[in-house]
Amino acid sequence: MSDSEPARPGSTGAGSDPGPDGDGRTAVVTPQRPTGKRSRRGAAAEDQSAAVDLATGTEAAPTKNGSGKKKKTAKKRGDGPSRNPFVFVWTYLQQVVAELRKVIWPNRKQMVSYTTVVLFFLAFMVALIWAADFGLTELVNLVFA
Repeated sequence: MSDSEPARPGSTGAGSDPGPDGDGRTAVVTPQRPTGKRSRRGAAAEDQSAAVDLATGTEAAPTKNGSGKKKKTAKKRGDGPSRNPFVFVWTYLQQVVAELRKVIWPNRKQMVSYTTVVLFFLAFMVALIWAADFGLTELVNLVFA
């Protein structure tokens, strides 16, 4: 700690017992709180990954800041997705199939267990609503009959 740095809470000043270095200071390590900024290690890992232009499927050229993203330009009429409804539906179905391949499907034992839980819960809710309906019907009959 130099003369220009303020003393940290918990650190010792002059006149205290000598520390491991013999200079009278003891190192106090406090955990750092997250700042919300990405760490340099994470930034280096991101810099190594290549950015890919989704429209052409080619690797994007790095920009000044090194992000590899292309500058946004004004859209031309032919740049957007196709207006053909059949192409739209076909693309949509291809995306649905791609997402369904990512799903982790339950095995038979899990499926039986989940189905049993749902059926018991359904039976409980039907009984609860029937009891409330029956009770309110009897109450209305007592009041108006």
